[in-house]
Amino acid sequence: MESRGTKREAGEIEVAEPGNKLPRPAPSLPTDPALYSGPFPFYRRPSELGCFSLDAQRQYHGDARALRYYSPPPTNGQSPNFDLRDGYPDRYQPRDEEVQERLDHLLRWLLAHRGQLEGGPGWLAGAIVTWRGHLTKLLTTPYERQEGWQLAASRFQGTLYLSEVETPAARVQRLTRPPLLRELMYMGYKFEQYMCADKPGVSPDPSGEVNTNVAFCSVLRSRLGNHPLLFSGEVDCTNPQAPSTQPPTCYVELKTSKEMHSPGQWKSFYRHKLLKWWAQSFLPGVPNVVAGFRNPEGFVCSLKTFPTMEMFEYVRNDRDGWNPSVCMNFCAAFLSFAQNTVVEDDPRLVYLFSWEPGGPVTVSEHRDAPHAFLPPWVAAVSILAPSTGSPTRRAAPRSERHISARRWMQRTTRPSGVPESPANSEKGCGGSGVGNEYGGPGQPLPSWLSTKAPNPSYSPCPGPTRTQPQPAQNSAPRQI
Repeated sequence: MESRGTKREAGEIEVAEPGNKLPRPAPSLPTDPALYSGPFPFYRRPSELGCFSLDAQRQYHGDARALRYYSPPPTNGQSPNFDLRDGYPDRYQPRDEEVQERLDHLLRWLLAHRGQLEGGPGWLAGAIVTWRGHLTKLLTTPYERQEGWQLAASRFQGTLYLSEVETPAARVQRLTRPPLLRELMYMGYKFEQYMCADKPGVSPDPSGEVNTNVAFCSVLRSRLGNHPLLFSGEVDCTNPQAPSTQPPTCYVELKTSKEMHSPGQWKSFYRHKLLKWWAQSFLPGVPNVVAGFRNPEGFVCSLKTFPTMEMFEYVRNDRDGWNPSVCMNFCAAFLSFAQNTVVEDDPRLVYLFSWEPGGPVTVSEHRDAPHAFLPPWVAAVSILAPSTGSPTRRAAPRSERHISARRWMQRTTRPSGVPESPANSEKGCGGSGVGNEYGGPGQPLPSWLSTKAPNPSYSPCPGPTRTQPQPAQNSAPRQI
């Protein structure tokens, strides 16, 4: 662990120098997709370390009380006919977006469970801690043409923390959000209410209040290139009938979109919206996105399942489409850029990374308010010290962490599932926490997003297993 104020390695940053010396030029990172079109990088299979819940008052609870269960309507060929406008605005309690939560909820979990990390809490000294949504924005940056972003970064006890900062443009957009857009946001949450139940085996109850304060969050560990990651993201629901009851492979992401009527509309959907769906689900290893397509009156007219590992197939032959290798390579490059820029171990020192479409990522240096985001109660505690009574997980031998699987990025047909083999066996949450790895020149298909996974052993996802439907061999989305 480095002492406060020390430097890990030299980096260029725009700081004022004494006398008549001019400030050195600040570094920047280009975002042109052509610069990141190499082989798919190494990415370790995400393993869930734990979870937490936020209640109707946005209060933190270190358990799974807010977890909901996937309960789709019967498949009988009829339209679901969900009324997504029902209850708006009378039964709608949106979260107060003026409250800046930053990393606070994730840090509360981390302080309580730091001793449960594989290899002990010392693993955090070289890790990056952030929200899944922040990483999603990094993945989509090479193809984003409308919205910029800002990420604040601080290093404390060796760990690099990344927290999003609302840009001035985003704030103006939020404060002037038109009524139609506010209603569309409600529709997304209402769709979740139609598709999820509070307990397994029961039907959803869409008559209640839609309260966006409530959330169930998964905490996961992974690694991109040589960057260890600990991140958290909100989970819509778990599927009690999933082939594997081990998270995150039992989780389901729920989305809504307008109804498509032409090949051109589908092409635009695949190029833009599907990219964000892929990035959001690929990072935590969520295998399926279930989308409800609504008509202009706000009724869901169809449900379609998009397997995460098949989304790229819709744009593979589109010269203006997106490429997963570009997304992941840029994210890895940014993490290296941030690691080499944030060289001082000081929670009061903040490096603000800023990006606008068409330009490079730039960085500026700040101290204390309003940019400092690590709360005093974190700085007052040694993150690297084990929490009382928390067991330390055994680090598995290196031989247990590698698999051999088929190529993913270079295949010409969609997979129908990865054959089960002893090399593909997975540890349950509460075991060693190790995961399979993939990436590099071979770009193999990750088994952790296949339709089969052995040894279900996680209690929040109970229920029998069933055979996963095989994906259709054409470009049309698969009906659930």
